[in-house]
Amino acid sequence: MICAELEKAGLTLDVQACTRLERYAQLLLEWNATHNLSGAKSLREIEENLLDSLYPLNFVDRPKSLLDVGSGAGFPGLALAIAWPETQTLLCEPRNKRAAFLRYAALELGLDSVSVAKKRVEELEHAPFDLIVSRAVSDTALLLRLTQQLADEKSRYLFYKGSRVLEELEALPSRLQHSIVKRGQRQYLYLMPEAARPSSSEE
Repeated sequence: MICAELEKAGLTLDVQACTRLERYAQLLLEWNATHNLSGAKSLREIEENLLDSLYPLNFVDRPKSLLDVGSGAGFPGLALAIAWPETQTLLCEPRNKRAAFLRYAALELGLDSVSVAKKRVEELEHAPFDLIVSRAVSDTALLLRLTQQLADEKSRYLFYKGSRVLEELEALPSRLQHSIVKRGQRQYLYLMPEAARPSSSEE
């Protein structure tokens, strides 16, 4: 059912990814019943969060390495890791219950490329990532500052933003090009060091 909804948005995943997404949704429902990991309490709400997480597959190239800042219950980082199983993915989540769930889910889903760091992103030490993503965590300028030690001149950023994204653009460094892709109320802010960028679109 989840992949059927994704296909309506132009996203086609293989059978293994679809199976993992279905299992991930079930695991989150089970854990949410006792641990309140996410605001998504029903399967339909989880499906919408998965679609929100995966919609950027329409315009973002698969990275070799990915960092998700403030992963929470796995949106968008764990969902992206399911779609990109060859990408080395690090989920950074400081809260105990959420980090424990992410570790359990990655193991249960057989995602060998996923690791979890239970710490704040500014405390993280790691080689630069190809792509840094974050959903509903702080403003853009602060996110760039908090992750500056984890990026280099080739790093890209994908931030899941809302209505204030245009205000936040004013504080962006000039070295970064940007593109905004809209889907409903969601505005995906894609930041790149290259001049080339995808065209903005709206569902």
